[in-house]
Amino acid sequence: MISFKNVSCTFEDGAGIENATFDIEPGEFVCIIGPTGAGKTTFLKLIYMDIFPEEGTVRVDKYRSDKIKKRSIPMLRRRVGMVFQDFELLKDRSVFDNIAIPLHVQGVGMKMVKDEVENVLERLGISDRRDHLPSQLSGGEQQIVSLARALVKDPLVILADEPTGNLDPAASLKVIELLEEINRDGTAVLMATHNFSLVKDRGYRFMQIVDGEVQT
Repeated sequence: MISFKNVSCTFEDGAGIENATFDIEPGEFVCIIGPTGAGKTTFLKLIYMDIFPEEGTVRVDKYRSDKIKKRSIPMLRRRVGMVFQDFELLKDRSVFDNIAIPLHVQGVGMKMVKDEVENVLERLGISDRRDHLPSQLSGGEQQIVSLARALVKDPLVILADEPTGNLDPAASLKVIELLEEINRDGTAVLMATHNFSLVKDRGYRFMQIVDGEVQT
C-alpha cells in the first residue's frame, strides 16, 4: 500500500529522512517515533505528496511520486485522511460542517453527506456535539472531530501527526483508543509521536527516525 524506496528529503533546518526503504501493508498500525524536529512530519508529508523526495520513490496505492501528475494529487488525497496536532478546524463552522468538508470537496450529494457525517458522528461518540462550534469543545473533543473529518471519506490510511501533542493524558488515551478501533475495522494508521511512553506497550509496529535514518 505504501512503499519508500531509497527516499531522501531534507529541509534547510536539517530535519528530514535519508535513504529510507520500507513497506507498510494495508491495515497496519505503525507508530513513527522520534524527538521534535527529527523528520516525522516530513515523513507524513511525503506520503500525502505535499512534498516530494529529492531522491528515491514514494508509492501510495497506485500513485508514485516520480510519475504522479499534478491533477492526480487530489485523487490520491481522497485515499488519505490527515489528523493534525492543532486540529485545523474552521472556527466559524459547526462540528457537522467541519466533518462534511472533504465530502463537499469531492462533490458528494447532500443526502449522502448527511448520512455519512451522521454515521461517523455516531461511530466516534460525538453525535451530541454536532451543532457545536470548535470553541465550545475541549481539546480532546476537537481532536476527535479532526479524526472524524479524516475518517468520513473512507480512506485507505489515516496519517496522524502528533495527535495527542496538545491533549491531557485522559484525552490522549481516548484518541489513541479511537485510532485503534478504526484500525481494527481495516483502516491503516500511521501515527507520528515524540511521546514513546504513551504508546510503547500497545503492540504497534514502530519505526524510529534517528539523525535522518528511518529504523524499522
